[in-house]
Amino acid sequence: MEAIAILPLRSPRQGICPFQSLQKGTSCSLKISPCSSTNIIISSNRVSINFPSYTFPASNSVTRKQKKRWAFAISTMEVTCSRNSSVSDNRKLPWRRKRRSNDENPPSKSEEETDGNNHLRRLVRNGELGEGFRFLEKMVSSGEVVPDIVPCTNMIRGLCKIGKTREAATVLEILKQHGAVPDVITYNVLISAHCKTGAIDKALQLLDQMSVDPNVVTYNTLLRALCDCGKIDAAMELLDRQLDKECYPDAITYTILIEAMCRESGVDEAMKFLDEMRIRTGCNPDVVTCNVLINGICKEGRIDEAIKLLNEMPSTYGFQPNVITHNIILRSLCSTGRWMDAERLFVDMISKGCSPSVVTFSILINFLCRKGSLERAIDLLDKMPNYGLTPNSWCYNPLLHAFCQEKKIERAIQFLDRMVSQGCYPDIVTYNTLLTALCKDEKVDAAVELLNQLSHKKEKGCSPVLITYNTVIDGLSKVGKTEEALKLLDEMKEKGLRPDTVTYSTLVSGFSREGKVDKAINLFDEFEALHITPNANVYNSLIFGLCKARQTARAIDFLASMVDNGFIPNEVIYMILVEGMASEGLGKEALELLNELRARGFVKKISAQPVLHGRSPLAS
Repeated sequence: MEAIAILPLRSPRQGICPFQSLQKGTSCSLKISPCSSTNIIISSNRVSINFPSYTFPASNSVTRKQKKRWAFAISTMEVTCSRNSSVSDNRKLPWRRKRRSNDENPPSKSEEETDGNNHLRRLVRNGELGEGFRFLEKMVSSGEVVPDIVPCTNMIRGLCKIGKTREAATVLEILKQHGAVPDVITYNVLISAHCKTGAIDKALQLLDQMSVDPNVVTYNTLLRALCDCGKIDAAMELLDRQLDKECYPDAITYTILIEAMCRESGVDEAMKFLDEMRIRTGCNPDVVTCNVLINGICKEGRIDEAIKLLNEMPSTYGFQPNVITHNIILRSLCSTGRWMDAERLFVDMISKGCSPSVVTFSILINFLCRKGSLERAIDLLDKMPNYGLTPNSWCYNPLLHAFCQEKKIERAIQFLDRMVSQGCYPDIVTYNTLLTALCKDEKVDAAVELLNQLSHKKEKGCSPVLITYNTVIDGLSKVGKTEEALKLLDEMKEKGLRPDTVTYSTLVSGFSREGKVDKAINLFDEFEALHITPNANVYNSLIFGLCKARQTARAIDFLASMVDNGFIPNEVIYMILVEGMASEGLGKEALELLNELRARGFVKKISAQPVLHGRSPLAS
């Protein structure tokens, strides 16, 4: 049985004759292969295919995709053209395209695959990770598209940065399930994310599942995670596994392990490990590794050994100590009061060509300020430009703090003006230092003015923080300006700062001292509603204020609440309560309570004397 199919070819394919090239009355006969009995008869308006024994599906049931597939099947053929003559010269056939050398090998990616990966790349590049994730799932659902590793790795990195490690792991699974081969970078990104979130077990499982060899970055990531959580034994087992795989450690590996061993096992074990690894792998540590080791030695108080190692570094390890090496030892010498040795080391490092840094000077200036040698500290500050260095706030702040400690506020403000004129902008520590000094000196108006100036500053790192407001609120409350302090509470809330226990405790104490117990209780209720836990000072202040206002019954209620919340009243509170009862005409009851407190050991006899002799703590 024969079947005839009509193929409407709208665009010429290789080896297919377009209708436009046939003139009226012209026809071509195409044989699919020499051994095939199927012929294609092409006329000027249609193509007829004679199949010897095949039932062709009806035209309305043939999909467009199927038709394209049939047309592509005709790739090599013998062509005869009858126009009262046969044509054998290919150059006389205008529709015959010259075959390109690569036509026999189809491209490695389909157009659909290329377009899909390009679109995925654009989504990831634009940060549309959620849309990219959904598109990737849709793209691979057909089962014919192989995802590109590069955009998928970037997607994994982006998802991990925003904490979506589960989705990132899903992307990796999609890659493996649909013919893509993740590289070591892809695995490292996800392993690092698992380690940062504390999921070390998942990271180690992923290491076992890697389809490529892990590199030293992979192992360093895992080693750091294990060491950070104190699993030194597991880290050493992983190191042995790394060496068995012939993936040799680098200087970063040394640094990670030695830092952990100094912290967990002590410096001696760390140095022993360093010597063993040098023999086993032939890899020397770098200056960073030695700095970690010296830091560990200094923390154990063995500063002279640290200095000895510093001097032996060139001959033992083949490199010079850097400024960080010297800074570590200088800080230790200064913290133990060895100024002469610190000064000697400072001179020695300069003579060896190791230039000091701003940190070097800040260490020395801070020590001299704590020692009270302000003039020597100023002299060091003045010498910094000779070394090409500009002092920063870490150099000025110790001086300002020292001036404030000595109540030389004017001198501190002079240095504040100097640092600004030299292009060194104060940070929040600078302002907090000055505000604390002004409030201690009861110059609260100047403190409020400085706080207002600070609130309008645009510099980064100079916005008032919680401790800034707490300092000024405390200063105002202590001089009887609690109402003004309360306005600062509203201001800090408007700036998005959340008051803490210290904030409310200060305000409650201030209102209680001023006899404004109702406002104090309102504030107490407010911060309880915010789930801020009151401390003992809050209760003490309220009980004192209520007793002073002759509201002993309410004071007893707060005493009960205080005990319920786990706070133990001290002698002062008990004595205030006794005096409060006596001042309200409950002398008998007060005396009975006092005797009971003395019997139970809550109040000593000497503490009860002032009350027994009429000297009330409430009068103070």
